Amino acid sequence: MVFAIAGVFFGVIVGWVLGTQQGSGVRPAAALAAQQPAAPPSSMGGAARPAAVLDQTKVQAFETVAKNEPSNAAPRVQLANLYFDAEHYDDAIKWYEEALKLNPKDINVSTDLGVSYYYTNQPDRALAQFDHSLGLDPKHTKTLLNQGIVRAFGKQDLEGAEKAWQQVLAIAPDSSEGQAAKRAIDAMKSAHTAGGVPGAAPGAKD
Repeated sequence: MVFAIAGVFFGVIVGWVLGTQQGSGVRPAAALAAQQPAAPPSSMGGAARPAAVLDQTKVQAFETVAKNEPSNAAPRVQLANLYFDAEHYDDAIKWYEEALKLNPKDINVSTDLGVSYYYTNQPDRALAQFDHSLGLDPKHTKTLLNQGIVRAFGKQDLEGAEKAWQQVLAIAPDSSEGQAAKRAIDAMKSAHTAGGVPGAAPGAKD
């Protein structure tokens, strides 16, 4: 089922999951989309999102600020974003974790950390991190959309994935996230109707 769905809505969700920060904290998320657990963004076919080249000058500048300002989360978030966009997910995790320790209520950093866990083949940690995000805001649609994707592709929990996407639809049906969730649900139902999808293990998720 995972692969059947992936072929249908890779292009739909790819713009909504890799990150949530930019400007005030919301990146035009590119991402997690219909990919296998821990697969790099180019692994599922279709148009690949080119990885950003890691800007070492910026890295050094933000590292200097982080070192000089140990209680400032902002440079740590910037470092995490730089590494994330360059697909250096282990490094991104390090800095997102540091930033979150300083500001545990930053829902965008929390969700981006969860996505980074997913990309390093840690779906359970990703889902646990999304739970933390949803504890801060149960209606955070980007987190719910990501939660559905990780449930579907990281845990093969299609029932849980649809539940998360239905929540996105209920909260913001006309938003970009809502549209992506609707297409994901429609694609999943179409794939199932076509008979090319094995059933998902019920409850295969924490």
